[in-house]
Amino acid sequence: MTTLVTLKTTDVRSRIEPDLKDRASEVLAECGLNLSDAIRLFLRQVVAQQGLPFEVKTPNAITIAAMRDARSIGNAKFGSAQELFDDLEKAASPKARKSAKKQRQGKAIP
Repeated sequence: MTTLVTLKTTDVRSRIEPDLKDRASEVLAECGLNLSDAIRLFLRQVVAQQGLPFEVKTPNAITIAAMRDARSIGNAKFGSAQELFDDLEKAASPKARKSAKKQRQGKAIP
């Protein structure tokens, strides 16, 4: 004989945009979950990990500058491959520049 255990539950309410709810519900349905299941899973992970189950960061000034530089790389235009290599060498460390120069000259790199 199987005994069913009924757990007490409580309602949790949250106000979200209708579009967000619809899109999230579609994604979750593909995983075989509904919103209640997903919220329950999320809250269990919060408890298990004693915090958010994912990393949340606010980038510092150095990271913001690096992200800005990374985005601008796609905007760079070069008239030739040599211009590209020259630009890369300018950005490289002195040791990397020396190594690249030796490679171009056909010398062995220590």
